[in-house]
Amino acid sequence: MNDFFVSLMLLGAVSSGGQMPFWEYANQYDLMPRTSGYTAMLNTGMSYDGTKTFQWHWGVSAALRGDSFDGAAFIPDQAYAGVKWRCLSLDLGMKHPYALYYGSSRTLGSLSSTSGNIIMSGNARSMPGYTLSLHPVDFPWTKGHLQIAGAFGDYLMTDARYEGRTLTHNTQMYLIGNFGRFSLTLGIDHWAQWKGTGFADYLRVITGSSAGSGGSQSDRMNVIGNQLGAEKIALSYRGEGWTAGFRHDIPYDDKSGMRFKNFPDGVNTLSFSFDDKDRWVSDIVYEFQYTMWQSGPVHDPETDEHGNPVPWHPGLNFDGRDNYFNNGEFRSGWTHYGMTIGDPLFFPVGTRDGSWNRGITLGVENNRLRAHHLGLSGKIARRLPYRLMATYSINSGTYDWEFQPALRQFSFGFNCEVPLVKAALTLVPGLYFDDGEVLKNAFGATLGIRYVFKNNY
Repeated sequence: MNDFFVSLMLLGAVSSGGQMPFWEYANQYDLMPRTSGYTAMLNTGMSYDGTKTFQWHWGVSAALRGDSFDGAAFIPDQAYAGVKWRCLSLDLGMKHPYALYYGSSRTLGSLSSTSGNIIMSGNARSMPGYTLSLHPVDFPWTKGHLQIAGAFGDYLMTDARYEGRTLTHNTQMYLIGNFGRFSLTLGIDHWAQWKGTGFADYLRVITGSSAGSGGSQSDRMNVIGNQLGAEKIALSYRGEGWTAGFRHDIPYDDKSGMRFKNFPDGVNTLSFSFDDKDRWVSDIVYEFQYTMWQSGPVHDPETDEHGNPVPWHPGLNFDGRDNYFNNGEFRSGWTHYGMTIGDPLFFPVGTRDGSWNRGITLGVENNRLRAHHLGLSGKIARRLPYRLMATYSINSGTYDWEFQPALRQFSFGFNCEVPLVKAALTLVPGLYFDDGEVLKNAFGATLGIRYVFKNNY
């Protein structure tokens, strides 16, 4: 049956340092206040009915956010409708990206620093568009040992941007191997920003090709638009009452990365999860991020001092200094409404000196880093779901604007749910703090009250 739901959340936030600590607002779809303030969120919709071959769902959510940073703001969060038939689905509108590594309560958020998705973490607002998905389906004659999956979609970035109107395209392709208790997934999650100037250019965008004769010098020598994404490897083992996994997500941001030259960069994730979510500790996620290489420190100039193309010869190297989430022509980079779309540890320009705002953002100022992250979840006294997040990072800025010396940062967050009335009404308290050299030192606290109504149709 379809589950109809309504969720209302009222939350207040206070901070000792002006800006709220990192894990209070990161990976929250830009719905949380950045300074002491409040958020009121409404979420309603209807979920898929898994008992039927043809299914449909829809959802609408919005927030009223207020703080001393930019006053009161109404934020349309989600507005989508979708249908699913067998292994195919189509979603239209604005919808949150998928997330992994939930613990004892999905409403508290993912335990991963990237929500399990380095390119589309849920740190920024959703973009309107469509997504056509192929859910895992058996490859012929493999008896379920081999499956394929993927997605294809196009979206519009709705914020004010340096480059003006910008479209994005996404293609995902996955190969899944099932071998008893083991599962191995190999995949590519490819994104592209472009201006939407014709079908011929669109074909070049979706194939990651160079621009035609009308394109810029850079697009003709490399690839059209701003092409980025991640190569993904995931291995999991299903035990008796528990699951363990390893995942390696490798980011790329140009042609060299698309040719698998970015290793050892990436997010390395170890996870362990009990089926019994009532344990004091039911889920553990540890992540090590390393993004210092970026195809190497050398990228020779593609034009001479007069702007003429440099003839290629074997001694030239156009592969290095990939500069994740930044682009010379799409200068707002991989951001939306001032928030980094992917890995939230890639801080947007203006974070360190306090000039950051939700206006036109010129990319990210920190994409070369080493970071350790721990996420824990379970239930206190087998009754109160909680989530704990702790992240320590050593941040080196970018190749062009290097932090000298590297800047250290520690961020901590803890939130939980306290049921009041048959679990329909809950208190959601949270404690957070930052200590380091990138973000302002601050201690913050939040207190929310959430009401959830569900019914079957």
